[in-house]
Amino acid sequence: MHVHTIYKVPQGKLLKISLDYDDATNVIQQIRITGDFFIHPEDGLELLEESLRHTPYDHDVILKNIKHQITAHQLTLIGVTAEGLTQGIMRCRP
Repeated sequence: MHVHTIYKVPQGKLLKISLDYDDATNVIQQIRITGDFFIHPEDGLELLEESLRHTPYDHDVILKNIKHQITAHQLTLIGVTAEGLTQGIMRCRP
């Protein structure tokens, strides 16, 4: 199923998230995150998107994954937090 959302992070920036997920297995197949926030280094966004593919569509699993990627790749997020990204992703599901 293909879904998308636009989400304004509280005290943060606008997120636009588009994802495909398998409703039967509850797993994210593809995800694209855009918006008016920044991630340094710039390839950090691609790393996050790649790490979320084939991930269960579950708040705690997604948040843990994002936090791990931030730490493992020393990513700096400006205008969004790991929780904000997770909330935006969770709003995609109808």
